[in-house]
Formats: sequence, structure tokens, C-alpha cells
Amino acid sequence: MQVEQAVDTLKADLPTLFEKDISYDIYTKDVYFQDPVNKFKGKINYRIIFWTLRFHGQLFFNEIYFDLHDVGQTAHDTIVANWTVRGTLRVPWKARIFFNGYSTYKLDKDGLIYEHIDTWDREPGEILKQFFRKGEEAIPG
Repeated sequence: MQVEQAVDTLKADLPTLFEKDISYDIYTKDVYFQDPVNKFKGKINYRIIFWTLRFHGQLFFNEIYFDLHDVGQTAHDTIVANWTVRGTLRVPWKARIFFNGYSTYKLDKDGLIYEHIDTWDREPGEILKQFFRKGEEAIPG
């Protein structure tokens, strides 16, 4: 039941994470987060990373999207979400960003998420290089 609630919450929250805040009641207070550039523990820090994503998304992008492809339980204590981030930077050459990834969420015995690990399909430096390319050049064929 708790796993279903976590999956449903992720399905509702993730597509709009650049627009509005997510729900934090499905996470433990000491939730661990890791992606290719960040690593920290604690719900306060988790809240800050999502605020930072929204802030920088609005500041640096004309448009930015988090396309959620699917979310599902892959083991009794694991949920995986597959997604794409894409957007257009606020620069005269309209550079585009595009990368795929997946999030692995681990659940404790109460069904709360205690770990969130993001994996990206390319290195952060490769993603950053997209900022300096003109529009269509940044999007893989």
C-alpha cells in the first residue's frame, strides 16, 4: 500500500518539478540523495535541491521540462523512474539541453523513501557543453 502511494506521488510530482514543489511526506527525515554532481543527506537538503532546480530552471531557461516516461516498482523495496530533461537556455543562440536518466528510490520497512540515486546518460561536462551549441546541435539525432 505504501509503495503504491510512493509511486502515485512520484507520478504526480516529477513532471512538474521545475514548476512547483514536490510532496515530501513519502521521504524519511534523513533521506540520502546522490546524482553525478551532488551528494547529501537530510530532508532539509532534499527540499533545498528541489527549490534550487526550480529557481535555476526559471532563471536560466526559457522553457525546461522533466518528461517522466515511467515509474514502477522493480523490487519489494525499490522504485525506478525513467525520465528526460530538456529545455532551451535564455541565451541569444537558444542553446538546448537534453539528457536522459533514471532515479532509483529505496524504501524502508514503512514504505518511506530513504535513498534517491539519479543516474544520467552522460557526464555532467558533456551536458554542460550543450549550453554552448546552437539550438538543434545540442539534441542528439
